[in-house]
Order: sequence, then C-alpha cells, then structure tokens
Amino acid sequence: MVKKIISTLLAGTMAFSLVACGGAASTEQGSDAGQESAAGETASADGDYTQITYAFVTFNTVPDDTSDVEEAINQITREKIGVEVHLMPLSIADYTQQVSLAVQNGEIDIFHTLGDLGNDIASDMCYDITDMIDTDAPETKALFEEEWLKTTMQDGRLYAIPTLKPFALQPMLIYRKDIAEELNLDLSSVKSAEDLTDIFAQVKEAHPEMTPLAPVSQGDSGLTRWIPNIDWLGDSFASPGGCLQGDDFTVTSYYDLPDFEKYAGIVRDWYNNDYIMKDAATTTSAAAELMSSGSYFAYSASYSYPLEDTAASLSAPSGYEVGAISLGDAYLDTSSMNAVAQVIASTSENPDAALKFLNLTYTDPDVINTMLYGIEGRDYVKNDDGTVSYPEGQDAATVAYTAQLSCGVLGNFFIQWPLEGSGSEESLKWEDEQNHNAPSSPAMGFTFDASTVQTQYTAVSNVIKQYLPGIACGSVDTESALTEFRQALKDAGYDDIIAEKQKQLDAWKAAQ
Repeated sequence: MVKKIISTLLAGTMAFSLVACGGAASTEQGSDAGQESAAGETASADGDYTQITYAFVTFNTVPDDTSDVEEAINQITREKIGVEVHLMPLSIADYTQQVSLAVQNGEIDIFHTLGDLGNDIASDMCYDITDMIDTDAPETKALFEEEWLKTTMQDGRLYAIPTLKPFALQPMLIYRKDIAEELNLDLSSVKSAEDLTDIFAQVKEAHPEMTPLAPVSQGDSGLTRWIPNIDWLGDSFASPGGCLQGDDFTVTSYYDLPDFEKYAGIVRDWYNNDYIMKDAATTTSAAAELMSSGSYFAYSASYSYPLEDTAASLSAPSGYEVGAISLGDAYLDTSSMNAVAQVIASTSENPDAALKFLNLTYTDPDVINTMLYGIEGRDYVKNDDGTVSYPEGQDAATVAYTAQLSCGVLGNFFIQWPLEGSGSEESLKWEDEQNHNAPSSPAMGFTFDASTVQTQYTAVSNVIKQYLPGIACGSVDTESALTEFRQALKDAGYDDIIAEKQKQLDAWKAAQ
C-alpha cells in the first residue's frame, strides 16, 4: 500500500515540504514522466491545439490575470500532449456553486471535489474515466494502489483520481509566535479546543484591539475539526452529514452529536466575549489573508503534515512567524483519500485531452509547480537547494499570481516544490507513519450512492447553508438555532438520507 509509493519517492534525492507544499525538488517522477503520452496527437495539422479549462480552489488572492501563467504551462503541454489550458482559480467561498454551474453549462473540463464526491457522482457531474485512464493517464494510475483508487469508484467504475498527498488530517491551532512569546502563553497546556478559552482571554486582555480567533474560511471557525473519530460516509461537515463516530456502525446526524452541541456552545461564548471574528459567518476572506492584517492571533484548521512543517509553510502567507499545536488526533476514513479528488467534468467536450493534462499535474513538476507558483522571477524565486521563496520585498499577498496554499489540493504533492525553510526527509517518514498508524474508520472503503435521495440532498444542503455558518461561528444563540436547524433538516428530508446511508452501509458490511 502506502509503503510501496513512499519507498519509491524516497529513492530520489528530495527536499520535502508541507502544507500545502511539499514534494520533491527533483524525483524519479520528474519532468520526463509522461513524455511518451501520445505527444501532440490532439493537435491538428495547422497547429491548433485542444482547449481545456481547469477550475480549482485557491486559498490565496484570486489573481486578476492568469494568461502569463497559462502560456508558461502551454509551452510544455503543446509539445507533450497537444493541449492548451485555461486556468480558473476560484475562492473557497464561491467554489462549489461556481463549479456546479460551470459543469452544467459545459464551461470547464477539470475540477476537484471538496468533500462531496458522492454527491457529484450522483449529480452526474463526473465523467466515467474507467476506460480512459490506461490510455490517457497510465503514469498517474501507476502511482496509486488499487485500494486507494477504490475510494473514488462507485459500482466498480472510476470517477475521479485522489490528490496524491499525506492523507491523515490532524486538527491544529495556527498562532502568532510573537504574541505567544510576548505574553508567555503556555500553549503546551492546550490539548483540545476547550483549553483555548483561557489563552484567548489572555490575548484579548493584553491586546483589546486584536481578535484572538479568525475563521479558516467563510462560516468555518474550525469547530467541526475538533470532534474526534468522524467518518463522513462520503460527505463533509458542510454537506448532508449522516456520519459514524468511532466504532459504532449506526449512521447518525452529525448535527445531533453531543460533541457538536458542546463545541457550538463554546464558540458562542467566544463570540460573546469578542474572541472570534464577528463576521466569521459571512466573511469572504481566508485565514492567511486575515492573519496578515495583524488583527488576529490564531485560526484552527486541519493538516496532514508535522507541526513544525505546517507552521513553517504557513508563516509566509500569514505575514508573521506562526506556530502550530495539535488540537486532537488524526483519523482516517474514505473521505480522507477522496475528499479532494480530481474530476473530468461530465460535460467536457474533450475528456481525453483533459485527462492527459491531468496526468501531467501528477507527473510533470514544471506543469504543477507553474500552476501553483506562477512565473519564475516575477512570482517566485527558485533557490539553489530546490526550494522556492517570494521575490525580495514581495509576499503571497503582493505577487501577481500564486496558488501556493492549494499545493495539497492539486495533483501530486510529492513533486511540488517546498517553500524555503520548510520540510525534510523526516517529515515524509512522519507522514507515512500517520497514513499507516492513525486510527481508521471501520467503514474505510465505503462510498455512498446518493442518487436515490438527490431531492433531499438539495433541500438539506440549502438548510445547512442557511444555519451552519452562524452556529459554527457563534453569531446566533446556540440552543434556539440548533432547535430550528434540526427541525428544518427533518422537514427537508434528512431522515431519508440517514436511512439510505444506513441501508447501503449495512449491505456493504455484510459483503465484507
């Protein structure tokens, strides 16, 4: 399984990084990989090239113009596969809705999931690539064990390719080290989110102009990451979340869990004490942008990299040197592998060309790193040790293009260039151990077919969008809002989703 791939990666001379970036400065899967992939066969005799569009989420500022970056990529892809790409970076706040509309309108060829693969398959958004991958992306297929690809299959058909990265996500607090050192905060005493209240109180007292906690993204305080041992069974905290907790095979409403109510109450107290951003439920700014303003002390998110590496990688985009502490243990379920998966849009007019391009994002360091970092000299500087940094006097907020924070979202993490000062070979070994040793769900490998409850999914999703941001960010009264939320879920058909999940899970278990 993982060992086979990790050992292959370790065979090269590598410099590793994290959080979003991390792979190798040079590897055996380098720029020569994929060169035999029918170079130019999609180009016509008069020099025209097949055009595709790739939509992806960026946690950095959405660039005004991507044409220079596209041209740099296309200088590679025209020769290798006869394809030209148009990049469509989208903010996290707009991503899901814009991708759905773009697929409906036939405007994109490639996108990736964000915890919603099952629903995307049921909504007929995903092209069946089962019969294409051996021809159009054989190098990428070779990177994966059969068990890994099963997490993106349904009824034996392959609908996506997982992003290749460390899979075991650990909840963390990312905080400003200068404030922690100034106040002599005892962050070693923090073992869970409950322990943060005293830390935030000390920050607020010393710096009344500062807000202790920023949201990681719109409507996401970090609350759902603090609840242990959750298997989303194909969903996520922001989609119809019938789930398992621990070893219990009973599918339950995520929003009925005692832990959910407990943490929602804690965040509500933080809101009332000005410990969390007042506009957390509605802001369109991501955590790194908010941190760089200097007005926030910390945010909470989940990463699959060592604490020190995570902090090193996030310091530059945050504008301050940051530290990282654990707020819980990593846990593996099917969604750990398929939550972020690359998809050929079902409405693509050029699915073969799209899959060939996708293959290069897993095998060609120049293609994937240009997507992530932009133009050398303008947007980044390549250092002698294979790492990259921002040009002198520049950072993630000022360069014309960067999607660095999407490193763990796109393609192959292990061939992505690390940021200066982050990562090591020891980090990769740690990530391998996490993938092997983290507790895992008893339902690992189960994928949910939501096609029979699509009407309920739509209705329930709308209810979640209405209620969850305010509850998760503390901006509404927890008790009354939860009562309304749970009733609205029931009225929208949530029980039907739970029942269908239980039925499919029972059948899956019986077949094991």
